[in-house]
Order: sequence, then structure tokens, then C-alpha cells
Amino acid sequence: MNVLFALGRIALVVIFIISGAQKLMDIAGTADEIQSKLVIPPALTDVTSQIEATVGMPIWQILAIVVAVIELVGGLLIAFNILMRTMAVILLIFVAVAAFYTHDFWNLPGGPDRINSMNQALKDLSAMGALLMVAAWPRRASVSAGSLNERGMHQRVEPL
Repeated sequence: MNVLFALGRIALVVIFIISGAQKLMDIAGTADEIQSKLVIPPALTDVTSQIEATVGMPIWQILAIVVAVIELVGGLLIAFNILMRTMAVILLIFVAVAAFYTHDFWNLPGGPDRINSMNQALKDLSAMGALLMVAAWPRRASVSAGSLNERGMHQRVEPL
């Protein structure tokens, strides 16, 4: 695998690894933050009540643990090139949802808070773009369609 791609992949996921670890070390704070941003629809109240009763903790703490594990484990798996594409898609969806709920700059009045929230949303958009590139990285990057002859055998391709 390309060394530069591996270094870029690791640099990309450092934020997820650190953020996930921080969330795991402060489950209560993470749960409070999620609860302040997310509203569970009344139609799901029965389901969330059953989950709470089964697990024995509030749904907000369960969600905090799930979010932290997705970030930490997803980041580590991408860093170590294990299920890299799958985890990139999962983190891509996670970042898109998190950005929508936490950086809703369109609901803020003009000023520094709106600008900061928009910058955070743009950072998330950049991370989503990078995760999309990781997800699209070919399994065998060293073999391109142009390097195979009509029988599927490798051939030397000269630069133009």
C-alpha cells in the first residue's frame, strides 16, 4: 500500500480516536451533550424504554457509549487497515449525522457563534470527503484497469 496514503489515513483518524477516547472517559458529559442536541421521537419511546430496562441505564448514556465506540474503534480499524472501507462508510454516516445535529449554523443568528458552527460543519464536510476517498480506495491499488491485458494478465504500462 502506498506509504503516503497510509500516513494520510492515520492522520485522518487521529481525531476520531482521541474524540472517542475522551467520550468514553466522560460518558455523563457526552450523554448530556447528546441529550441537549437530539430529540427522540415520541413514536420511539416504547423502544427506548425497553432498551433502558434491558441495559439498565438511560438511553442517553447508551448512545454516548455507542458514539464513543464507533469513533474509537472505527478510527483504530482504519488506522490499522482492518475493514478500512466499511469503517470509512460507517464513520462517514456518523459524521454526517453528528454534523447535522451539532453544527446547525443555519438556526443561529449572525455573529461569532454562527461562524464558529459553520467552520465546524465545514471541517466535518472535509472529513466526510476524506472518508469517502478512503472508502473508494481500490482493494488492489497497485493494479489498475489499464495494467491488465485482454487475458487479464499484468503488463508493463509505460507513462505517456
